[in-house]
This record gives sequence, structure tokens and C-alpha cells, in this order.
Amino acid sequence: MTQAVSIRPLAADDFAAWLPLWQGYLDFYHSSQNEADTAITWQRFLDATEPMQAWLAWQGERAVGLVHTVLHRSSWTPGNYCYLQDLYVQPEVRGTGAGRALIEQVYAYAADAGCSRVYWLTHESNATARQLYDRLAENLGYIQYRKQVG
Repeated sequence: MTQAVSIRPLAADDFAAWLPLWQGYLDFYHSSQNEADTAITWQRFLDATEPMQAWLAWQGERAVGLVHTVLHRSSWTPGNYCYLQDLYVQPEVRGTGAGRALIEQVYAYAADAGCSRVYWLTHESNATARQLYDRLAENLGYIQYRKQVG
């Protein structure tokens, strides 16, 4: 039987629970982050003046997923948009509702913050996650272009 999932905001003493999930997310996307940049990312989540938020999904005492967001202005609306920047659930927990619960937490947070939109990106090959995303949001078919400048 699968244990119920609870979602709570990241707390200062959650680093040891968050870090393996963050590393799993980076590994999934064949990426990495050095320790100094990881420390900056962590501190941003804990700084109330930053537009970034983070939550962990828990099954009992075990953190099984994470979600990170960034609020930002838009030239299209008077309110902010909420960018769901990172979402990760441990492979053995996928399909148990943890990902859905994390996304629904972001929806509630964005609504409370007066945002008009939550949006995110994923790679086209991320078929497992896209099955969930297609049930929770609309794929508008946009293509992302990117150039590293720094």
C-alpha cells in the first residue's frame, strides 16, 4: 500500500532531504551544479525577499519529491506569472500522486499570490511526466529557443 503524500514548504533544516532530490533532478536532465551554485540556490529558497519558492513532497518521514517556482512580471498582465521551474519525484514513487500533489500546491500558491498563470517546460522525450502534465494543463505547442550568454 502506498503511503499518503504530504506537501510542505522547504525549511532551513531540510537541506539533507532536498539535496539528493535536487541531484536526482539534475542527473535526469544530464546536468550538474557546483557546490557554490547549489548553496546560492538553497539560500534563495530560504530568503523571503526572493521571488523563488520550494516545496517537498513527503511520504511519512521521507522526502520523495520537490518543486521550485519563480514569480515574475509579465508585459501581458498586471499580475505576476508563476514559472514552475523544477519538478522531480523519485522514480520509485512516480504514479503515486506525488507529482500531481506538487503541481496542485503550485497552483494554490500561485492563485493565493494573485498570479494569472502557472507554466513550465519539459523535454519532449519526458513521456512519463507528460502523461501527467497533459491531464493537469494545456500544451500550447510553443518551442523554446535558448542561447547561453554567461
